[in-house]
Amino acid sequence: MAVTALPATAAAAQPGETVLEFPDNFLLIDLCGEHDRHLALVEDRLGVQINRRGNRLMLWGEEEARTRAAAVLHSLYQRLEAGRSVEPGEIEATLRMGPARRDPAADPAGQQDLFGEGPGGRIEIKTRRKVVEPRTETQRAYVRALYDHELAFGIGPAGTGKTYLAVAVGVSLFLGGHVDRIILSRPAVEAGERLGFLPGDAKEKVDPYMQPLYDALNDFLPARQVQKMIEEKVIEIAPLAFMRGRTLSHAFIVLDEAQNATSMQMKMFLTRLGEGSRMVITGDRTQIDLPRGVVSGLVEAERVLSGVPGVSITRFTARDVVRHPLVAAIVAAYEADAETRLRGGTTPTDEGV
Repeated sequence: MAVTALPATAAAAQPGETVLEFPDNFLLIDLCGEHDRHLALVEDRLGVQINRRGNRLMLWGEEEARTRAAAVLHSLYQRLEAGRSVEPGEIEATLRMGPARRDPAADPAGQQDLFGEGPGGRIEIKTRRKVVEPRTETQRAYVRALYDHELAFGIGPAGTGKTYLAVAVGVSLFLGGHVDRIILSRPAVEAGERLGFLPGDAKEKVDPYMQPLYDALNDFLPARQVQKMIEEKVIEIAPLAFMRGRTLSHAFIVLDEAQNATSMQMKMFLTRLGEGSRMVITGDRTQIDLPRGVVSGLVEAERVLSGVPGVSITRFTARDVVRHPLVAAIVAAYEADAETRLRGGTTPTDEGV
């Protein structure tokens, strides 16, 4: 093993101490992070103290916490040995989900790679520009559902990776030859009354509302390739209204911000699903911008389709937020406020339902 924990009886170890030895000092520097910020993150989350001496890390604290911290550091170091980077996001993911355990004997032929699941249960979404891994257990279940179901819903607050992971899976399936095109759509609710006042043609008016989808694509594919695929209609990014009357076959289809689709629009979109296609619906029930009294198609579809065979519904919470830690705190605060209002018999005035 590349990293070894010295036995407690070794001279360097004291009672209540675990010593980890790392053979590559350059990788150890990356493991520790600038000004040891990575070690500080592990210390804060697990309640241990970590000091570095040469190519060794000394861990102090409760035995269970030290054992878990050692396993996390082992896993992150192995990630560096494999040529992968270690950033705060990867550390948070390892802390949440536990260290990855790779067992080549579990899948010697690598047959699970088609479904995005590698040896040892680790899920990796491979794209041209990066390899994407789920960072929470809910994200892991969501990604597995995207590969296993023809229709999948991802419902939850902002920052939980619903759309990002869906686009990553779509790109991965396209690169693997499992679909012929990628179709990304959003309701342009905010544009409903103002498009005519914006400068430019229809595309220039709509593009600002589609920008998050462009951003996700550019994370996974070179910009020139994205532009070429859009020109060749291999990738389509269009408002929800443009989907009417079409049958979408052999495609990976994503409807983002679906909470702003009306019931009729949602039914229209769901019935576009054609042969050899997969469809993903993402949205956040707490950010409905529809006019008062108009029922959200996402809310209705979640109720109507729950339990239907072949349909997967993954629900995210504030614990799955993978943006800045403050975003998770903000989401949690709003969720708590909503629960308080419901218990008190009042409802927010801006829910739009």
